[in-house]
Amino acid sequence: MSTVNLVMAREPLPAGPSVFLAGPTPDKSNPVPSWRPTALQILSDQWVGPQALSALSPESRNGQRADRYETQVDWETDARASADAILFWIPRDLKTMPGFTTNVEFGLDVGTGRAVLGIPDDCPNPERNRYLAYVARRHGVPVCTTLADTVTAALSLIAN
Repeated sequence: MSTVNLVMAREPLPAGPSVFLAGPTPDKSNPVPSWRPTALQILSDQWVGPQALSALSPESRNGQRADRYETQVDWETDARASADAILFWIPRDLKTMPGFTTNVEFGLDVGTGRAVLGIPDDCPNPERNRYLAYVARRHGVPVCTTLADTVTAALSLIAN
């Protein structure tokens, strides 16, 4: 049986196959449910590799925030650099999850050969993902419209 282990913000980065769960994170000031638990479940359902897969999440365990902003940014940068796949899921909502930092991260990672872009058609502001989709396609990055398909595409990068 294959296993998926959740590694959360600022926890040690493990060896072995990993996927970084990139995308907007709910803000405590305007809370909405995170999309990452669903992504983790889909990863667990789909992962069939011979060793455990680590899902790297920029969200904090038990809501414990970083001591310094730079500590969080450095961990996320290192985690994305170490991941075998970077799964971008952007259910853009300018009111609750605008994803402005995600835009920058995608720009940094689009040319790595490890990025996958997921942009749901039914998010509140899909028009704000149009540029990312265009850039992704120019770079040969898979573009998906469901979280399940985005997970599948990320796992295929790891398998290859």
